[in-house]
Amino acid sequence: MAQRVQIGDMADAIMEEMEKYATMATDTLKDAVKDSAKTVKKEIEATAPVDSGKYKKSWRAKATEETSTKLTMVVHSATRYQIAHLLEHGHAKRGGGRVAAIPHIAPAEEKGVSELEKKIEEGLSG
Repeated sequence: MAQRVQIGDMADAIMEEMEKYATMATDTLKDAVKDSAKTVKKEIEATAPVDSGKYKKSWRAKATEETSTKLTMVVHSATRYQIAHLLEHGHAKRGGGRVAAIPHIAPAEEKGVSELEKKIEEGLSG
C-alpha cells in the first residue's frame, strides 16, 4: 500500500511503520512461545509414565517473566518434580541393578522447539 509523504516527514513515516512491525513481531513471538509451552506440557502429559497418575497430572506451563517485549515460559512438574529426572534418565535400584529410563521430557522439548521455530517463521513471513 503506497503512501505519499513529504520529504520532511519521511523519517516520521518510516519510524511509524517500524513501530507497527515491532509490535506485530512481539505479539507473534509471544503467542508462539505460549503455544509451544502448552504443546510441550500436553506432550509430556501424553507420554509420561503412569502409576497413580499424579505425576502425569502435575505438569504446568507457567509464565515466569513477561514485559512488553519479553516472555519467559517454564514447563515444570509442580508437585512431583523430585522424580522427573529419575524417570527421564533411569536410576540405580536399592539392591543393585538399574531402572530403565523412560524418556518423555526431551522428546517433548524437541517437538516444542521445532513447533516454535515453525510458528515464528509463519508469523513473521505472513
